[in-house]
Amino acid sequence: MERKSIAPVYQWLGLVVFLVICFAAAGIGGAITTPKIGTWYATLVKPSWNPPNWIFGPVWSALYLGMAVAAWSVWRQDGFAGAKLPLTLFGVQLALNVLWSCIFFGLEMPGVAFIEVLLFWASIAITMVAFWQRTRIAGILFVPYLAWVSFASVLNFTIWRLNTF
Repeated sequence: MERKSIAPVYQWLGLVVFLVICFAAAGIGGAITTPKIGTWYATLVKPSWNPPNWIFGPVWSALYLGMAVAAWSVWRQDGFAGAKLPLTLFGVQLALNVLWSCIFFGLEMPGVAFIEVLLFWASIAITMVAFWQRTRIAGILFVPYLAWVSFASVLNFTIWRLNTF
């Protein structure tokens, strides 16, 4: 089957669309998280290895940028129709990303958030494999994301256990 080429102007427009989607998810998560950092989250017992609050914004910004570029590179390869499964997986993991913020910070339920983050982690891993099969760079861009969410999962679990009364 002959691959159809996407015109360069549409390729760059596609990148903008993926950036907007990823940073919209970031904005939703941030809107839920930010008000709780100085209030509810500040009252929780956290492990000594908990990163300082200021580190989360830059790390997540870099990860959202990597996600957008990864999805864009998969889309550029085959378009939406040709990359339906990997791009659907991408959408699922992005929705689970936002859902975690809603549960952990919005609902203040670290135990339920831990269960959700396991599904979230699995969805990232599955998306990473699907992306890697399309274009190696897209898979590689998901490695730091999976590593950070692995760390965040352990942190979520630890905070939950330290604050269970």
